[in-house]
Amino acid sequence: MNRNNPLTLAVAASGLLYAVLSGASVPSLAQTAQQPGSVIGDNAAAESDTDLARQIQNPVGDLISLPVQNNINFGYGPHKAVQNVLNLQPVIPFHVNDDWNIITRAILPIVWNPDLSPASSVPVGLAPTSFTAFLSPSHDVNGWLWGAGPVVQLPLITSATLGSSVWGAGPSAVIVYSTGPWVAGALVNNIWSLGGTPGPSGNSYSTFLANPFVAYNFDSGWYISASPNITANWQANGTKWTVPIGGGPGRVFRIGSLPVDLSLSAYYNVVRPSYGSPWQLSLQATFIF
Repeated sequence: MNRNNPLTLAVAASGLLYAVLSGASVPSLAQTAQQPGSVIGDNAAAESDTDLARQIQNPVGDLISLPVQNNINFGYGPHKAVQNVLNLQPVIPFHVNDDWNIITRAILPIVWNPDLSPASSVPVGLAPTSFTAFLSPSHDVNGWLWGAGPVVQLPLITSATLGSSVWGAGPSAVIVYSTGPWVAGALVNNIWSLGGTPGPSGNSYSTFLANPFVAYNFDSGWYISASPNITANWQANGTKWTVPIGGGPGRVFRIGSLPVDLSLSAYYNVVRPSYGSPWQLSLQATFIF
């Protein structure tokens, strides 16, 4: 068995998720990694796992975090094969003053493609990176919090078959309502290419994203959530939309003093393009600082 195969790695990671959700102990790695006097994780360690879960479910939450999300897309492409997309998604807040924050979020996708012939493809490479900066109030009002700002698409691609080589930009906004065990809201954006050539073989684009989300939190950091990415490719021929439904469980736990949020979810695409994946398995580990 190829241990570097992304599907094999995802299965192994799923085993770790099962161990965590079933209450198995996790060895302390952070104690050996941190130097004496390190403050990494100190603020997060002072909060309960459930409080941290609620904050990490908020896209404009005031936490430094590194989500690592692995998405397995089954039945993708003309040959109904498996595509794997690993997203590195650092979130870094900046405090403007006592009343306002700027929450920066980036998504760097690493894509493993199956054979897409007769279309050309590469086995693995970088797809375009997106960067969003939300201006958001530091404090909610009766449980409501919002954020708004620009989203930029950077053409950090390693092959033209993995995305456009043209920069893009557009608006993005998010609204969140949090009360008791519930966290719910929606994030939306639209990105237009800044130039490029139109047409099936061109590199201009216009893409839309709506990410509704809802989570119910239990004790000890446990929760169930749904966070589908509803997308539209306005310049695509045929079906432009991908509309998933689904969700799954998650839990915040500790590796030494470092809080980690681990979740597993599955989504079925009730609407999708001709060669789109019918369903997806998503495993995410978020390291909270």
